[in-house]
Amino acid sequence: MQLFPNFSETLVSSLDKEEALYRLEKVTKNVNYLDMEIQKEDDYKFNGVIQENGFSISLIIKKADSFLPLIKGRIESTKTGIILFLDYTLFPGSVFFLAFWSVICLALSGLFSSLIPKPELATAIFLIGAFNYWFAWAHFKRKVRISQNLFYELLNESSDPSK
Repeated sequence: MQLFPNFSETLVSSLDKEEALYRLEKVTKNVNYLDMEIQKEDDYKFNGVIQENGFSISLIIKKADSFLPLIKGRIESTKTGIILFLDYTLFPGSVFFLAFWSVICLALSGLFSSLIPKPELATAIFLIGAFNYWFAWAHFKRKVRISQNLFYELLNESSDPSK
């Protein structure tokens, strides 16, 4: 089991590699975070970087979201299509803060259970830390499902050029 929220999946598609990359590039904005124009563009669904054999993207959002997954993907060609290896993880800043507050809660819980005997306070702090950790996993899973649905739609859209 992983310590921090993550999810991995492997997808098989009949698309060829070039078509899959084209579809992904069509809805992914290569982001300059200092540019405020990004909020005015509605054609894009993802922020990120697309490369020849993989990508690193995340959903475009209007307000901050600590549980938004970063999707790192690798594409391999086969005779009949492609295989996509996807890893969904928290952004490094979110991992840092989740780890920081988990360590703080564990340290305070240990302090109040051993050095300063206050078992009710130690239990309360431990439960707060456990709730924080559970909350992060639960909301990360919810955000992964939202990202997955958009990604699946992208792969399954028709090849109709009028779209």
